[in-house]
Amino acid sequence: MMTAMKPFFLALFLAAGFCSGGAQNLVAEKTLVLAVGNEGRGNFNPLQSYSAADAQIFSALYEGLVSYHPVSLEPVPGAAGRWEISPDGRIYRFFIREEARYWNGDPVQAQDFRDTWLILLNPQEEAPYSFLLDIIRGARAYRTGAVSSPDGVGIRVVDPLVLEVELESPADYFLKILCHHSFAPLHPSLRSRYRRDQPLPGLGNGSFYFYRGESGGYLLRRNEAYWDAGRVGLNQIRVVYETDPVESALRFNRGEIHWALGNVSVEDVENRQSLIVNPIFATSYYFFSEKTPPFNDPRLTRALALLLPWEEIRSPERYYLPTERLIPPLQDYPGQPGIAAPNRPEALELLNQAGFPGGEGLPPLVFRLPQGAEEAPEVGLMKAAWEEELGALVRLDMVPWEEYYDSLKTQGWTLAQISWIGDFADPLTFLQMWESGSFLNDSGYANPEFDELLAQASRQEGTERLKTLARSEGLLLQSGAVLPVNHQPAFNVLDLSLISGWYPNPMDIHPFKYLSFSLPQLPPNIAFLPGEPSNRPE
Repeated sequence: MMTAMKPFFLALFLAAGFCSGGAQNLVAEKTLVLAVGNEGRGNFNPLQSYSAADAQIFSALYEGLVSYHPVSLEPVPGAAGRWEISPDGRIYRFFIREEARYWNGDPVQAQDFRDTWLILLNPQEEAPYSFLLDIIRGARAYRTGAVSSPDGVGIRVVDPLVLEVELESPADYFLKILCHHSFAPLHPSLRSRYRRDQPLPGLGNGSFYFYRGESGGYLLRRNEAYWDAGRVGLNQIRVVYETDPVESALRFNRGEIHWALGNVSVEDVENRQSLIVNPIFATSYYFFSEKTPPFNDPRLTRALALLLPWEEIRSPERYYLPTERLIPPLQDYPGQPGIAAPNRPEALELLNQAGFPGGEGLPPLVFRLPQGAEEAPEVGLMKAAWEEELGALVRLDMVPWEEYYDSLKTQGWTLAQISWIGDFADPLTFLQMWESGSFLNDSGYANPEFDELLAQASRQEGTERLKTLARSEGLLLQSGAVLPVNHQPAFNVLDLSLISGWYPNPMDIHPFKYLSFSLPQLPPNIAFLPGEPSNRPE
């Protein structure tokens, strides 16, 4: 039988067990251990990264003109101490801090931002997030190769510490975009020999720097040259690769891991209060590859979508937030309904129009999925529906996680799955990636009407703009090009009684400069024994 532990013995346990050994040393050294899966095996290149794990790690290594507030994620001063906006909302002037430094002590200057952004916009770079700068005057024309010179891009160095940016039209979300890690500056030594296919050595201007690689991970140390180093509460961040969910939970229980990004066996975590699940600005969806006919025909993709058992696929018993919409709920955004139920008669009529009566002559459908995703119930439901209704050949093409995202840039697949977290709280972050000129458009979706709606929205403001964006979302959903399943919550495992400065937020970004170890919260009447070390962080 179990009984309550007496205070005296619990004090001994806390003093000699809870913070003992390696776990005690980690806290005393102010070394936070972060466990990531395969997505965290980045090459430290902020211009070429798009995984959520990289975004979290880059919050330590790099800092843009502005950075995320730890609670609201609203833009706060970063490398730029302040900025001015012209009365018409089109010209931003950023004043870079005199004390802003890279980790080797070199100053951060306006030219660093201009040169880095022009690398990002270079058409040969094919940087995933370069399209987010299309709001800058001349940026889209240069990025898409319509003009060969960057001279017309509205990014100007006014003074060594003053950067001026001219927009095509007012955009109240511009500062939110600049929080993203892709718009941090590269050190001049990196720009001079930059190659997108080679890892960067991590010479950044963030609150931490890359110290060394280790077996199964790497070590980051506090950047003493960082302009705000005095408020950084950690000395080191140890990033470890852990792909086994059970082992990740066991290591967390032993105090060897302080924070695990999702890949954890929930059943094996002893401290249930360490399981933190919160809604975020994210959607999991399937999408067709339209790079190869006939799946670039919206009649065919809509027909296939109308044959699926959507009530089963989006079952509330399976998903906390099932959805037919791509964009999560946003204040004042009207949204658009997607395909919510099967319609066999319409599907058969569309198949006939597309040249595949009853599915006759339909090419094989190839599901490209990361290993393990084939176990998702909706995969089996979709496969069975198309096989039974059309006699189609449906094949699963499994790819290792670390290769999955790159594999989507190749051909040979029909349908893929992804979970997308918005980079700022605006519908554009879910829509602009489907533009025909976006380097994140792995589907090859190309619809002139969709592109025109986004261009129209860029010239609008307020409610009018949101209505136009909603129309573009409707085009995506009703064509069947995108098949949303659920709005995905964030899942983290960490002890908030031990770590302070970490707050659940809509994009699941937690800047490392605000994190620190806090005092353990002891039950009433419990104290460490006289003469025993408290093992509490300084």
